[in-house]
Amino acid sequence: MGKILEGKVIIVTGAGGGIGRESSRVFASAGAKLVLADIGEQGLRETLDAIRADGFDAESVVTDVGDEESVRGLVAHTMSRYQRLDGAFNNAAVEQASKPLTDLSLAEWERAMRVDLTGVFLCLKYQIPAMLASGGGSIVNTSSAAAEIAFPYGAEYISAKAGVLGLTRAAAVDFGARGIRINAILPGVIRTPMVQRLSEDPRFRDFLGLTRERHILKRFGESAEVGEVAKWLLSDGATFVQGACINVDGGFSINGGQ
Repeated sequence: MGKILEGKVIIVTGAGGGIGRESSRVFASAGAKLVLADIGEQGLRETLDAIRADGFDAESVVTDVGDEESVRGLVAHTMSRYQRLDGAFNNAAVEQASKPLTDLSLAEWERAMRVDLTGVFLCLKYQIPAMLASGGGSIVNTSSAAAEIAFPYGAEYISAKAGVLGLTRAAAVDFGARGIRINAILPGVIRTPMVQRLSEDPRFRDFLGLTRERHILKRFGESAEVGEVAKWLLSDGATFVQGACINVDGGFSINGGQ
């Protein structure tokens, strides 16, 4: 499809692995200048090395998306380095504690909210002014198919991801007329290290097998497939898409989870 992100400066959070890593590689191959962010230094370095091994350039900033000063510093670094911000893929998240709601501690609940929902809020809070100063931009937030079709032992994760949908729509209403496009993607089950860990848990092994069959395509997704959809939303090919929440789930959601 060519370099549809040529010259665009894009922040990617949660870039240290899984969807964030493979999406970063997709964006880089499409011509983007990337600022990679993650709280994990090792994973972040591995992503940076992979992109450079592909022949592209990027830089990284260790970032805790749940900390306001950390997010402010990430965006300030980007503006100092490139003098503009054209796009962001707000993808950072933590996985669920895998407990029934009544067994969740308040700390476990708050951890999910801090990263999965407040982290997106903080990113929007600082990315939007930077994009306004740059003449506009596009933001893609990662929600989850779980925001619409729940799974066992994931109350805090599901609640936070549902919140991302509301936050995306609210921000799109507030800033769409000012040249900022804000959309969300809802991945189904994607073959990431998190899903691999769940597949090794006896409580989830049979459930994941059933879930695979409930995806109309009869398979789980690949991280790069999610990245391709985010790439399009970040590009000038999606200039009339605003406040959309797009399922990237192999048909799982329209199958009603059945």
